[in-house]
Amino acid sequence: MRGRSHVLNAGSPIPRQFQLKGGILMNTSVKSLFRDAAGLATPALLSFVVLAAPIASAQGTPPGREVPARMLPVPTTVSPQMQKIIGTPINPNWKVIPQTPEEWKAQVAKAAAAVVKGLPALRDALKVSIEPMTIDGVKAFMLTPAVIPPQNRNRLLIHVHGGCYVNGPGESGTSEATMMAGFGGFKVLSVDYRMPPDHPFPAALDDAMTVWKAAQKMAPAKNMGIIGSSAGGGLTLAMVLKAKMDKLPLPGAIAPGTPMSDLSGAGDSFQTNAMVDNVLIAYGASCDVRAAMYANGRDLKDPLLSPIYGDMADFPPTILNTGTRDLLLSNTVRVHRKLRQAGVVADLHVHEGQAHGGWYRDYTAPESKDTFGEIARFFDKHLGQ
Repeated sequence: MRGRSHVLNAGSPIPRQFQLKGGILMNTSVKSLFRDAAGLATPALLSFVVLAAPIASAQGTPPGREVPARMLPVPTTVSPQMQKIIGTPINPNWKVIPQTPEEWKAQVAKAAAAVVKGLPALRDALKVSIEPMTIDGVKAFMLTPAVIPPQNRNRLLIHVHGGCYVNGPGESGTSEATMMAGFGGFKVLSVDYRMPPDHPFPAALDDAMTVWKAAQKMAPAKNMGIIGSSAGGGLTLAMVLKAKMDKLPLPGAIAPGTPMSDLSGAGDSFQTNAMVDNVLIAYGASCDVRAAMYANGRDLKDPLLSPIYGDMADFPPTILNTGTRDLLLSNTVRVHRKLRQAGVVADLHVHEGQAHGGWYRDYTAPESKDTFGEIARFFDKHLGQ
C-alpha cells in the first residue's frame, strides 16, 4: 500500500506511531498508513508487540510453541573478548525513543561522538589512514592501509555503513571500513550518505549509487567490491538491484553482513532471538523505528528497502556473515538461500554466540580478524586485478 508521505523536518513531531505507550511501542499494522493533522500519510511503524514480531498467519498454520523463561549463559566456546561482547547487558534505555527530529539528532550526535573518540586508536593499531573527500557532491572517506598487497593495488572496496539508516554520520560510520582496510589490505571508500530525519529514502541509496558510478573512474567494476553490515548490508544488496535496474556495471563481489534485507518483520529469528540479541534487542525496537523513518511511508516490501523481495538472478558472488544470536539471522539465511536458488555463488558464515554484527565490535577479538580475513580471501578469489 502506498500513499503520499512527508519528510520529517526539523520542528515536526515524530508521528504518533513512533511513540511509547504503556512502556512499549504502539502495535500498528505493517501495511497501514496513519494520517497526520494535515491529512498527509505518515510512515506506519512496523507491526509488533515488542517481545514478538508479527507471525504471518494462514488458515491451518500449526500453533506456536511456548518456551519457558530461562537464563542464557555466555558461551565458553568463544574468545574472552567475544564473551565480554556477548555478556554485555541490554541497555536499560532500549525503549526510550526520541519523539522529535531534534531529539533524534541529539541522540545520533551523542553516539557518533563516542565512536569517533576511539577511531584514532583503531586506525593506529591497524595502520590505516583516513582522508575525507567529496565525490560528485557526496561526502565520503578513503581508508588506506599502510601496506597494500600487490594483488589489491588496482582494487577498491565501496563501504556503506550500518546504523539502521539513521546513525553513523561522518567519521563515526568508518569503523567497519577501517577494519576491512587494516585486516584485508584493501583501499576502502566509505560513503557518508544522507540520513533521516532530514533525508529519508531514497537519499541513502542515491548517494551510494552516485559514489558507485563515480568510482568506475577509479577502478574497473570487476575489480571493485561492495561491503556493509546491518543497514549497510541492506544497502549493499539494494545497490546491486539498482545497478541491475539502471543497467550499470555490477561489482565483482559483495559482502553484505547481517543485512536488513526484510523490514517487514518476516523471519524466524525475529521470534527466536528476541531479547537474546543484545544489540537490536527485538523487532519493533529502536532500529525498526529508525528504519521506518527511512522508509517514510513507502511499502516495506519494496525491494530497494527490503532486497529479499528483489530479483537476485545474476548477482555477483556474495559472502554473508551473521551469528547464532543475531536478530537478523533469518534475514541473512533467507538471502543466502535466495542467492543459491538463483545460481549465485554465495558463502554463509554463522558465528558462534554472536549477536548483531559481533565481529566488528572489538578489533582485538580473534573472531574479528578471522571474519575480515574470510571476507578478504573471498574478495581476492572473485575480484579482478
